[in-house]
Amino acid sequence: MKIKLNGEDYETVIETVAQLLEELRIVPGRVAVELNLSILKKADYGTCPLHDGDAVEVVNFVGGG
Repeated sequence: MKIKLNGEDYETVIETVAQLLEELRIVPGRVAVELNLSILKKADYGTCPLHDGDAVEVVNFVGGG
């Protein structure tokens, strides 16, 4: 399946947002995920399916002072 990941073409065989984060080696608790212009709840990452052509934005939180 082909998706847009942070504006770039990305090809994968995963089925859910949680699997995508695992594939990317991203800790789910430290990011926000937007799927097709809707922000997802962290509790939904494991059940939210991905489809060919979806647009996914993964935003990492950065702390500092």
